[in-house]
Amino acid sequence: MKNSIFYLLISIFAFSCSKPQETEKETEKPDTELSKELKSTESEPVTGATQHTGDNSQTSLDWPGTYFATLPCGHCEGIETWVTLNQDGTFVLKTHHMGLNDDREEIFTGKFTWDPTGSTIQLEGLIGGAPGKYKVGENQLWHLDQAGNRIEGDLADHYILKKQ
Repeated sequence: MKNSIFYLLISIFAFSCSKPQETEKETEKPDTELSKELKSTESEPVTGATQHTGDNSQTSLDWPGTYFATLPCGHCEGIETWVTLNQDGTFVLKTHHMGLNDDREEIFTGKFTWDPTGSTIQLEGLIGGAPGKYKVGENQLWHLDQAGNRIEGDLADHYILKKQ
């Protein structure tokens, strides 16, 4: 009797020490809704510039739309500024200098390009030193200086265009 218990314990120990073989079916993971969604969006083109992968403003945010702010102005009451970004990589920039005798609006249209990081756009073809660089954020655009940096100082908040 002692011998049979001894052999039984050795058998159990031997089988418990061996690594079970994984079958191909066990290692396959089924597609989830999220992975299906990601697969479907990977093949869709991102317009307006070169495609980028990863999380950035170009690929992760709902950036198409119209943005507005009244920018500070040294010779007028302010510059009402509307920027419309379209999914096809085109833009419309409309400005109005408030408080001047000539009640004119300037309208620029053209294409915009994304920087390599997918976070900043450049409005192409603007004339007369009009602003052209914007950092794209969640429902807002930051008007950037000529070097591509955010404007700092007391009036910095006035350079943020909000999505309408």
